[in-house]
Amino acid sequence: MPVQAAQWTEFLSCPICYNEFDSSGHQPISLGCSHTVCKTCLHKLHRKACPFDQTPISTDIDLLPVNCALLQLVGAQVPDVQQVSLSSAAEVENYEACKVCVEELAVYLKPISGAKGVAALNPSVLSRPMQRKLVTLVNCQLVEEEGRVRAVRAGRSLGERTVTELILQHQNPQQLSANLWAAVRARGCQFLGPAMQEDALKLVLLALEDGSALSRKVLVLFVVQKLEARFPQASKTSIGHVVQLLYRASCFKVTKRDEDSSLMQLKEEFRTYEALRREHDAQIVHIAMEAGLRISPEQWSSLLYGDLVHKSHMQSIIDKLQSPESFAKSVQELTIVLQRTGDPANLTSLRPHLELLANLDHNADAPAPSWEELESVMLAVKLVVHGLVEFIQNFSKKSHDAPQPQANSKYKTSMCRDLRQQGGCPRGTNCTFAHTQDELEKIIIHCFTKASMPSI
Repeated sequence: MPVQAAQWTEFLSCPICYNEFDSSGHQPISLGCSHTVCKTCLHKLHRKACPFDQTPISTDIDLLPVNCALLQLVGAQVPDVQQVSLSSAAEVENYEACKVCVEELAVYLKPISGAKGVAALNPSVLSRPMQRKLVTLVNCQLVEEEGRVRAVRAGRSLGERTVTELILQHQNPQQLSANLWAAVRARGCQFLGPAMQEDALKLVLLALEDGSALSRKVLVLFVVQKLEARFPQASKTSIGHVVQLLYRASCFKVTKRDEDSSLMQLKEEFRTYEALRREHDAQIVHIAMEAGLRISPEQWSSLLYGDLVHKSHMQSIIDKLQSPESFAKSVQELTIVLQRTGDPANLTSLRPHLELLANLDHNADAPAPSWEELESVMLAVKLVVHGLVEFIQNFSKKSHDAPQPQANSKYKTSMCRDLRQQGGCPRGTNCTFAHTQDELEKIIIHCFTKASMPSI
């Protein structure tokens, strides 16, 4: 039975014996499938296959080179020379060049290296998505054909994320927020703020989760009546725009009737809040992408939920909506941004390397790269990631020391009930709920601005 793989942050220790990698008894050996196990545990395997995904190990274990990038991260002694089994001296030279690139990139993971083989996740100049993609690259076994294919895909993914981060570094959060909601409104839709939108979606679900079919007018009226007690600003127009957002997301099965309003029924796959909310969020992200906006998972979480807890949820939606063409389009968008800003960091010099990465075949069944191609990819990845780090350290206008919003805070994301029901609030300015619509909107934009800071 396959062994449960470790979390991505636990990349400095053997996932079988849990010992931190070292240069003697627990040397890290990466397999073609990109799982890394210590040499001692590999020799104890009952069958010559990866213990996690059962991929056969085609090369003799003693001929697989030690992962020196991981050794340097744990502070262990790195072997001066390692013999590798390749068909020619030229291939060995290409391998060594690629290996050096990966080891130089791995240095950017050093700040998150912790004791006992677990990443401490101390502040790093790279965002969490960049760290995770870099860990994937570091665990690729380059002497194996499958490992080289995986390394190319990991390199392309790192390049794509680098472009996104550079675009985010140049954006004005307040202007980005305004542009997003303008794009949503231009499509006849609306977002009412985290608390009100959540309640509206739950009421739509309440009305339709049993398979009921209602006209749009009846559905909107039902939601407005239920919302009025908590959100007196709810109107048929605003809720109608929320329903339109779900309609654009294809959440409804619509039945037309002669000389009468059409009936709307929730599709069966969207009759849970989690499923409906995911499709709702995906539609807003899709609208943003159509409008050429790049928004980080942290920003999305703050905008749609008023907290930072939903970063992973939003990242998964972004990843699913990415297309092979989006990388090349992002490179073009970055070029336009740099022309507008004057490009003080000379990031335009990265364009050939980014275009090389954007043109790589992203499919899992892509043919293995030649050694010359692999070397050019690894060099391009090293240069673009280094360019991002240099920009963040020397040119970024976003403060790394700015406080982040609390992870699970709903601070002022809904209206104060005491003020609404009794005409006054005994907590006054200390109240954690909003007292005016302006205050509500300002807090949402404030959370969005804070979340636009580089992720640590």
